[in-house]
Amino acid sequence: MNITQFEQYISILFGEELLTQIEHEYGFTNKTDDEIRKIGYATNLSLETIEEAKKHDVDLMVTHHDAWDFIYGLKEACIEKLKEYDISHFWIHAPLDYVEFGTCTSLMNVLGVDNIIKYSVYQNNSLPGIGEYNKELSFHELVEKMSEKLKEPIRAWQYNDKAVKKIGVLTGAGNSSDAMKMAVEEGCDTYITGEVNLYTIQYAQFVGINLLVGSHTFTEIFGVESLAYKLKALEPSITLTLLPETHFEVM
Repeated sequence: MNITQFEQYISILFGEELLTQIEHEYGFTNKTDDEIRKIGYATNLSLETIEEAKKHDVDLMVTHHDAWDFIYGLKEACIEKLKEYDISHFWIHAPLDYVEFGTCTSLMNVLGVDNIIKYSVYQNNSLPGIGEYNKELSFHELVEKMSEKLKEPIRAWQYNDKAVKKIGVLTGAGNSSDAMKMAVEEGCDTYITGEVNLYTIQYAQFVGINLLVGSHTFTEIFGVESLAYKLKALEPSITLTLLPETHFEVM
């Protein structure tokens, strides 16, 4: 597979309409002319993940996030290292959040949600995916399951005494009370996200919705993995490797 074929596959998987709506939310940080035989995937572009890509002989890195501009100097350092190692890098942010197989859906699948009622979409702000279990489980069972799947301790606040049945999920920075309000209005008993602040906790307590918070990185990795495997389905000749990242957000 070459870069042109890869771009065609991205268009097939996401559709031109979604890519056009949020056209500044994806792209290449570095392009090479090399044949793509191995794709390495991670949530973040960082010097850490680039070194992992080099170690695993990756031709193309696919991540959810580009290097953030407000981590001053990081993007320039990443570009320099990608060029040195002759590795291509493609990132896809908002389209991966709002495509049907994306970050929220993938986390719900990992958590064993039986029915996805609504997919995450963008309507002036990010709205959570809504899912429901066929069989209720306890709050503590869900906490244990999420911690096990993310392979990290999560933070959890139990603000009602119901069994868990219906959940709202907005991965990454889904700590907005606007997003949580939609989950409440949909009748969710539990809300799951990847960041938290004072207002998130206070609103959850006020409305009586359980709150589970993993890390930004590891609530979103499953969406990147879903994309990687869809690319392999289209191009079976490629191999995939997960690029390990440090669990430093949730202690």
